[in-house]
Amino acid sequence: MAQPVVGNSLPEKRGINWSPLWKLEDWWAIWFGFILIFLAVNGFITKVPGIAKWTSLSQALPANIWPQLLVMMVGLGILTAIGVTAMGENLGRYLAGFVVVFILAIIAQILASHNIAKSYNLEVPLWGLIVGLIISNLIRTPDWVKPAVKTEMFIKTGLVLLGCEILFNRIVALGAPGLLVAWIGCPIVLIFTYWFGVKILKLKPELAMTMSAAASVCGVSAAIATGAACDAEKEEVSVAITISLIFTVIMLVVMPLFIMSINMDPDVGAAWIGGTIDATGAVVAAGAFLGQRGLEVASVVKMVQNVLIGVVAFFVALIWATKMGGAEAGQGASAKEIWIRFPKFVLGFVAASLLFSFILVPSMGAANVDKIVKITSGLRGWLFAMAFVCIGLEANFRDLLKQVKGGKSVIQYIVGQLFNVVLTLFLAWLAFGGILFPKAM
Repeated sequence: MAQPVVGNSLPEKRGINWSPLWKLEDWWAIWFGFILIFLAVNGFITKVPGIAKWTSLSQALPANIWPQLLVMMVGLGILTAIGVTAMGENLGRYLAGFVVVFILAIIAQILASHNIAKSYNLEVPLWGLIVGLIISNLIRTPDWVKPAVKTEMFIKTGLVLLGCEILFNRIVALGAPGLLVAWIGCPIVLIFTYWFGVKILKLKPELAMTMSAAASVCGVSAAIATGAACDAEKEEVSVAITISLIFTVIMLVVMPLFIMSINMDPDVGAAWIGGTIDATGAVVAAGAFLGQRGLEVASVVKMVQNVLIGVVAFFVALIWATKMGGAEAGQGASAKEIWIRFPKFVLGFVAASLLFSFILVPSMGAANVDKIVKITSGLRGWLFAMAFVCIGLEANFRDLLKQVKGGKSVIQYIVGQLFNVVLTLFLAWLAFGGILFPKAM
């Protein structure tokens, strides 16, 4: 017998909702990553084009590299377009913009490969950011390019591929120190920043909590998740996102340069970056300045911290429902909120590490796996290059500053982030400086 329809409502659909598997960017990052891994493992991808060190453009762009770059652009364009279409976006608009983003990534790779850039360790992240910022702030990012400015999609896919390079024993080795940096400092910074915003600056609790989450957990993602959990107004979430983006770009450049200028222990510096810079993509970009090891440490610390997005959103919703009198906020106070907010691409990163650690290395041998990793690493490099370009293309400082009304929110963020920087540096020194845990080789 059919279920009755009450009023204009339809019967509630029961069972598991599988649609997020093909509608959410986090899941598509996993599918993209594992499709590329499959193609590399089975020999369908045997070479990834790279820009050689050069002093003249003829060295950087020999005639035989153009077909390789074209194949790379078409291949990545088709692969990502499948996911973009499944997520309900316009295919033609995405592909038109994708061509521009990929060409800008080529330019960033060329600039980073120049002899002078190499001698000063000016890597692709910096050049990708510069190229994007020049366009967005001098001539503005064209509207028809914006559908392809998929910073999170590119960076998350690249992070899944990064799992191929970081074998599981390395993750376990970073686990305890990483937990100390990410999970001890984060709640302390969150509570302090919220207290400062409400008690000292007299900000609305919802705005103060959204700002606190952005400064302590993970920037934009945390601001959106926590803002929804405490029923913050759209404008309040927008302010938190804006301030976070501005300071993320600044810290992305300043922190690694400072770390290198004072010869700080690279592991300590990378953990410091991973625990303080808001956005995952910016953490990867900054960590890359410190080399492959710095990239690994910063990325793992950040991904451990990302897990707290759902936890913080859940407890904020619970507090607002029970203590702050927010009925609407209480709708989000369910156990499944943790899963909903959990960054799914982290599962792809761990799965790739497990696959290479416990299946491919024992069955194929380390030498053959190294060849595959060289391919996945090259693909990751191109995805990151596009992501860094997109970070720059999204950061128009004039537009961002217009969204910031008044100075109290900026003061709250600055004070909270300064506290975060000092506390996390201390925790990074304890965890990665050989104080509480043996120094990793």
